[in-house]
Amino acid sequence: MSKKSRTTSTLTRALLLGILSGGRSATPLAVLGLHHGDKDLRGEWQDWKTFDSSIGRAGLVVGAAGEIVADKMPKTPNRIAFPALLGRIGAGAFAGLALGTTTRSGKSDLRIEGAILGAIGALVGSYVAWAARKAVGTVLPDPVVAVAEDVAVIAGSRAVVRAG
Repeated sequence: MSKKSRTTSTLTRALLLGILSGGRSATPLAVLGLHHGDKDLRGEWQDWKTFDSSIGRAGLVVGAAGEIVADKMPKTPNRIAFPALLGRIGAGAFAGLALGTTTRSGKSDLRIEGAILGAIGALVGSYVAWAARKAVGTVLPDPVVAVAEDVAVIAGSRAVVRAG
């Protein structure tokens, strides 16, 4: 794969993980944590304490599981409400930042670009997921739609991370 196509692939994956963070903010990070030992990914993020320590990985997985459960609660704030939206943008940026360490462009890696695309993806993904859930929720019960969203974000995150 050429350097240009590796760069494009990394930045596309950062954007996609950001979009998925708009659906479930903690899931893409948990999936990254569960793939920290994957030698095919080869990024500095694998050495970050968040992903490299068993406590960090456990925290990511517990956070993702907690978000999946909390999403089904009637008093959970809307994903596009101010504090929740900032959390999603931050999670998308962090996921993009991590993926940005997997490809070098010139003398530096793609952390900044990855973080920016991850944040933008999370913002867009939050609104798209919110609108889709509202639209589908008129036909199906909300818990069914929420579980389908969980499955889509988990499967999508795994596919994006493993595409490296």
